[in-house]
Amino acid sequence: MLSVVVPAYNESEYLGTTVGELHRGLSSRDLEFEILIVENGSRDNTRVVAAELAAHHETVTLRSLDRPDYGLALRTGILEAGGEMIVCFDTDHYDLAFLDAALAVLSGSDAADLVVGSKRALGSVDGRPWPRRLVTATFAFLLRMGFGLGVSDTHGMKAMRRDRVVDLVPQCAFDGDLFDTELVLRAWQAGRRVVELPVVVTERRPPRTSVWARVPRSLVGLVRLRLALRSS
Repeated sequence: MLSVVVPAYNESEYLGTTVGELHRGLSSRDLEFEILIVENGSRDNTRVVAAELAAHHETVTLRSLDRPDYGLALRTGILEAGGEMIVCFDTDHYDLAFLDAALAVLSGSDAADLVVGSKRALGSVDGRPWPRRLVTATFAFLLRMGFGLGVSDTHGMKAMRRDRVVDLVPQCAFDGDLFDTELVLRAWQAGRRVVELPVVVTERRPPRTSVWARVPRSLVGLVRLRLALRSS
């Protein structure tokens, strides 16, 4: 079975469209699947919308957290997913073509353990404004130079074999913006096979936070992550 984890914070305007498109696309592929919405501390009607979707589709389930935390939502979804394969999509960033390619890589004779949708991989199309592309490039450079990471992106769409990745989740010390980066780093350092695939990125809604506001937070986070990985 395939589990699709969708974190949702203040996404009442977009969640129905996202889940509807995912549900139709997955159903057309004749896959056994579940869509796990992890609502986290929303202040709008996201929880209500998610509950309605879960009531309407037996393959959709809702898990609500009491505080906004993207990383915690991902962590919760991965740990509670019932599928042998897990894919993580954001409400505003999902692509069934990536899912098809990732499942092929996860299931092949030389199967990967974790697939990262990289905005910087050869063949990717990144339609975001240049400041966001610059920050992504800088973050990738720091991960390569400071951590020896061999893939060019850690944020965004991911797919994984549950039995090869779920044991690493409790080892991750950080939630928030750092959880998915730490998970990729721990998988890489543990010798798991991490593969990146090119993606097409278009912004379905405006960013929630200023890109420049994220820069100092990301830099401090990388220092903390470096110390945590060194001591583990």
